[in-house]
Amino acid sequence: MRILTASDRALLVEAHDLDEAMRLNLAWDGVPGVVERIPGARTVLVRFDPLRTSASELAAVLAATEIGTGDLPSAGEVTVPVRYDGEDLDEAASLLGVSADELIRRHLAADWQVAFSGFAPGFGYVVSGDPLFDVPRRSSPRTRVPAGSVALAGAFTGVYPRESPGGWQLIGRTDAAMWDIDRDPPALLSPGALVRFTRAERDAIRAGSGSPSSAGGPNPRDDRSEAPTPSDDPRSPAVEVVRPSLQLLVQDAGRPGYAALGVSASGAADRQAMRDANRAVGNRAEAAVLESVGGAVLRFHGEGVAVVTGAVGDLLLTDAQGTGRDVAPGMPFATVDGDELTLGHPSHGLRYVIGVRGGIAAAPALDSRAADTLAGLGPAALAAGDAVAIGADAPHSVEPLPVPRALPAPGDLVDLEITLGPRDDWFTPAALDALTTQEWTITPRSDRVGIRLHGDVPLERSRSGELPSEGAVTGAIQVPPDGQPVLFLPDHPLTGGYPIIGAVTDRSLDLAGQLPPGARIRFVLKESS
Repeated sequence: MRILTASDRALLVEAHDLDEAMRLNLAWDGVPGVVERIPGARTVLVRFDPLRTSASELAAVLAATEIGTGDLPSAGEVTVPVRYDGEDLDEAASLLGVSADELIRRHLAADWQVAFSGFAPGFGYVVSGDPLFDVPRRSSPRTRVPAGSVALAGAFTGVYPRESPGGWQLIGRTDAAMWDIDRDPPALLSPGALVRFTRAERDAIRAGSGSPSSAGGPNPRDDRSEAPTPSDDPRSPAVEVVRPSLQLLVQDAGRPGYAALGVSASGAADRQAMRDANRAVGNRAEAAVLESVGGAVLRFHGEGVAVVTGAVGDLLLTDAQGTGRDVAPGMPFATVDGDELTLGHPSHGLRYVIGVRGGIAAAPALDSRAADTLAGLGPAALAAGDAVAIGADAPHSVEPLPVPRALPAPGDLVDLEITLGPRDDWFTPAALDALTTQEWTITPRSDRVGIRLHGDVPLERSRSGELPSEGAVTGAIQVPPDGQPVLFLPDHPLTGGYPIIGAVTDRSLDLAGQLPPGARIRFVLKESS
């Protein structure tokens, strides 16, 4: 096997084939220091805790693995009824050199098994022993694939659990719910499950177009909790949204450990700002906070203590009588019923973090209150009139913070530390030089999934073709065919097929989450230890 650097806290292990990747993933269950494993088509991404092991020590343990030869364990059997009417059915059949009817017959007859999960919660990569199924992705991905779409790519069949972009070949659709957080396990196509595709009755599939449900897929449970309305009882503290920002979310430390279900960790984009806010108001470090992209107006119900960290801008607290006073970043302040906090447009940074004593008490999903915008997990984005309750768990005393840390303004140049790999060998020497010598501009087409960068010199590949789907870490620098990188943030997909040239180190991730459009970055290679 070949072991590659995926980040300063992750290794990517290459296997000879899918079967070996699945066996390696099973063999590493319980290896000391391993935080999470993300299997791919021919790889396993291994995230580790640097306080418990080093990259070199872990690599030695992984390389010494003895792989089992018995049958892979099964996770039960699943039947998925399909209506074979996908937009790409005829094209996929032509690419495979068969008729559409023959493709359908072989798809129904094959023995399928879920190899691994990724891309989105409930998306299983399902493989069979039929050599027919090896079809390339679409040359131009769709911006909208309806939920329930059954698709082919490479040797895999997959079913889109919810509406999302995608580049797989669509051959049909199903009404089966791929993801239900109240089901055990939540994913219908969980790793190891044996899958049988059957023909669906015509009236069993909702036809039409428009919403995900009418487009032929299930109306998937968007596993988000609705915001509670504020109580009329002033003794029940809450935060109400008077005017939302571009994006106002509940966030906490995230939900690591669910990669096997296709669920990324998500969590606060600026973890330091979250920890600072919680320390300032006396909360536990992992308590839920509000994360605001840009300015907003919030109203407090009941009495409490709040603080604003992260981005820097004008902060004004106005009481019910209309009297206002400035609030300093990082300084906890008392609130009474009816107080309104106005957050101005940030002058530095991008994301405000608003902490309240007791923490935000939104309903959790998979042990976390974090809003995952790609997966649709956690509380929904907050809109005008929404309110979230404030909890009562604040075991520590209030602690004012020192001067806020320096954050970039639009136009500023900042350095981000990176490691190269795992797929730097997919790029020309000139591209590797351009990665670290030229400046990259943050474009407005950026969100919690990833920051889209622009450089004068696109990164040129030395290899053509497709990369089999493999795991990706937060901070990964993925390079699409146009050569303009995307820097993954907390809500990124767990797996992808574009090569990753490098990854931002853990200590630079919080700064990456605060980069506003127009800021410029320079990638600096981490020095070898």
